[in-house]
Amino acid sequence: MTQATPLKATPLNAAHRAAGAKMVDFGGWDMPVNYGSQIEEHHAVRTDCGMFDVSHMCVVDLRGDNVRSFLRGLVANNVDKLQVPGKALYSCMLKPEGTVIDDLIIYFFSENWFRLVVNAGTAEKDVAWMNARNVETNSGLTITQRRDGANAFALVAVQGPNARAKAWEVLPETKAASAEIKPFNAVIVENTSFGEVMVARTGYTGEDGFEIAVPAERVTDLWNALVAVGVKPAGLGARDTLRLEAGMNLYGQDMDETVNPLDAGLAWTIDLVSERDFVGKKALQEQGKKAQFLGLILREKGGILRAHQKIITAHGEGEITSGTFSPSMQQAIALARLPLGVAIGDTVQVVIRDKQLAATVVKLPFVRNGKVLVA
Repeated sequence: MTQATPLKATPLNAAHRAAGAKMVDFGGWDMPVNYGSQIEEHHAVRTDCGMFDVSHMCVVDLRGDNVRSFLRGLVANNVDKLQVPGKALYSCMLKPEGTVIDDLIIYFFSENWFRLVVNAGTAEKDVAWMNARNVETNSGLTITQRRDGANAFALVAVQGPNARAKAWEVLPETKAASAEIKPFNAVIVENTSFGEVMVARTGYTGEDGFEIAVPAERVTDLWNALVAVGVKPAGLGARDTLRLEAGMNLYGQDMDETVNPLDAGLAWTIDLVSERDFVGKKALQEQGKKAQFLGLILREKGGILRAHQKIITAHGEGEITSGTFSPSMQQAIALARLPLGVAIGDTVQVVIRDKQLAATVVKLPFVRNGKVLVA
């Protein structure tokens, strides 16, 4: 009888358990799905402030004289857009066939230091891919993952309309540096009460806030301090409903190594205009866009929208990639890959068990900054 592989745990695992979190296996990680009411956690982020343990995600530092040219060829977006220290860029790392190895955020700090944050389940293959490319291109970089070991970082996402103010209560030393940064920018502040802290104005909820990286041994102190100023812990359940309302892709569900990013609504993360070459560029140019990525709102009772449900349209079949019941809208919603001829406002049929239920095609996102954008 084979023994099950033990789940990995973030440095906040004990804090989650002490708070009574319901824990689940999330891609091999022991993670909180909720702390009682997923709905309350969702609404806390939309109306006030909530926080998520995202320490299962992996910080990877790339250092060396050739790091910019290495990234020019590694990712689909153009790192030449990153000229001001702290600026961040969302992109995909592609296979030569043009499909998605991972989606990630790249932070520029200096010409010989860029920082990547990659997904939890793909971190090992991502770092292996980068190491292989480093050798192949003779770039001479030092590639260091910061999730394990003495120099490990832990990540906490503080999200919601009051998130930045609450974070500054706990990290007052970071306010001067982070108060004026725009979305998709970050600062690093040394010698705070929690050591070296990276504060990034990024997130995965459609709300304002910070993603904060601190030394792993100090993250429980940070978490408890945030709880003390009224930040509500939130689990993976609320994280999923929030990101789905915000129209944000989840790797492994909305795209993966079988999906062309142009068919996953990610054309805005790809630079096919500049002359630079990157892994997967030729395949994307040859394949082009074969499907579109849009939202659905279910208009009939009798089901909830879920991944892999078939969609019948006048232009052929589509498929739901992610679906949920939206706490903000009180309606069943989904992200869907649809034939190119389908238009916003069209009515399509979703096959749920043995029924076909009507749904309206809408432009994403459904909700942003606390406001419902579609009806």
